[in-house]
Amino acid sequence: MINFCCVLYGTKYQPIYVQNLYNMVSRNLSVPHKFYCFTDHVKLDKILEGDIIVKQFPLHDMQGWWNKMQLFHPDNGLSGVNLYMDLDVVLMRNIDCFANFEDEKTFSITSDFNGRMIWYNSSLMKWHSETMKPIIWDEFAKDRSYWYRLQGDQNAITELLRKDKKFHKHNVRTFPDEWTFSYKWFDRNEPRFGKNLWTFEQNENAKVAVFHGYPKPHESDKDWVKNNWR
Repeated sequence: MINFCCVLYGTKYQPIYVQNLYNMVSRNLSVPHKFYCFTDHVKLDKILEGDIIVKQFPLHDMQGWWNKMQLFHPDNGLSGVNLYMDLDVVLMRNIDCFANFEDEKTFSITSDFNGRMIWYNSSLMKWHSETMKPIIWDEFAKDRSYWYRLQGDQNAITELLRKDKKFHKHNVRTFPDEWTFSYKWFDRNEPRFGKNLWTFEQNENAKVAVFHGYPKPHESDKDWVKNNWR
């Protein structure tokens, strides 16, 4: 049994994003799992349908994407193995490979899509709660204001992983690049940064499309998105 986790905070995403992610996971993940949504939405459990465990994070003074750091908080109610995905992903086929990737000692994460490999991309992550608490949460909590100077949670996670050089070398692994692709940039090797180059076609070999930045799934007019994001 693993925990599948997502985060809904503020007004950037509507509850339909949680519902559709739950629906996609139900169709595409056969590994036994519990579905968790951490949120500040007080009525979310009355809106959603399905076996969704709605929880609040232990701390209430963190803003936006920084709440993702609380996935590593020791008092969030998670234990064992966790698989996290951002709300703005589209699952196109079975994702058991993510749940089964490496072992419980490994922190798994997605490569960034800009091709420079400066940061990891925190859209998809897998970790063991007890293993990662001291490496990520304890170090982050020592001086949150320092980490807030960075651009976002994935920058902080990258730096925290690299800070523990031994763990980073032996226990951090990126999911195979062919499992994911960027909706707008498409290819990590030759990313299409210019908007005039965005064609939004489906990568037929990938399992997950990541909608980092804009546009978002609900804004897409592509049939392959509509057929899967539901």
